[in-house]
Amino acid sequence: MEAVELFAGHRRLWLGLLSVILLVTVWELALTYIIPVDPFFFTKPSLIAEAFREQVKGPKLWHDLAISSRAFIWGFSFAVVIGIPLGLIMGWRRRVEYTLDPFLTALYASPLVALAPMLIIIFGVGVVGKAALVFLLAVFPFIFNTFAGVKSTEPLLINVIRSFGGKEKDLYLKVILPSTLPYIVAGARIAIGRGLVGIIVGEFYAASEGIGFAISQAGDTYRLPDMFVGIIMLSLIAVVLTELMRWLESVVAPWRAGEEMR
Repeated sequence: MEAVELFAGHRRLWLGLLSVILLVTVWELALTYIIPVDPFFFTKPSLIAEAFREQVKGPKLWHDLAISSRAFIWGFSFAVVIGIPLGLIMGWRRRVEYTLDPFLTALYASPLVALAPMLIIIFGVGVVGKAALVFLLAVFPFIFNTFAGVKSTEPLLINVIRSFGGKEKDLYLKVILPSTLPYIVAGARIAIGRGLVGIIVGEFYAASEGIGFAISQAGDTYRLPDMFVGIIMLSLIAVVLTELMRWLESVVAPWRAGEEMR
């Protein structure tokens, strides 16, 4: 009975772990016994685990992650600072929406990754260039999700604030922003993945260190286990940050967490 309750209370965790274990097991058995493949062309989990153990012991992996983290934090932070207020203003001020929406929609639909060489030329190959690419990829989920959150705000609540003599500041702080928070958190979960892609692309084009550069270098020299170590580390970071956003959503919008459980 206790085991059943433990599984029910952490269903997402157990099912996620089970799917990962199943995938790794099938991958290993398939490449070992069913379709033996030359490790030069493809690798398997046992070789990746060995490379992972070696890299974790050394300083290079952690140094590369630290370098990439700086650019990600800067770019993602600016995306939050600019994207959320811009989405709020667009959602509340119709003239601003009509002015900016066509431009932002066109820019969001364009292949922003293709702008990486131009950004590298403008901002250089250091942290600023990679942070600019992270910002460009991550800012749009914040803008459009915040915009959608403002549009979904209950008009009755707005009328209540106005009927009691509330000012514009009260509308933003007491009604619009709280009702928009779940949308912002959902946008953050999307922006995390796009921001990590920005780091990889930026370091692919021009870098001498960082996790993206390490992945590119390992792939170019056919060190596939080392390449997968970098990919797996980025995947783990994405999972951790996404779960952090999920926890934040359960704090700011507990009713949505209850909806997911049903």
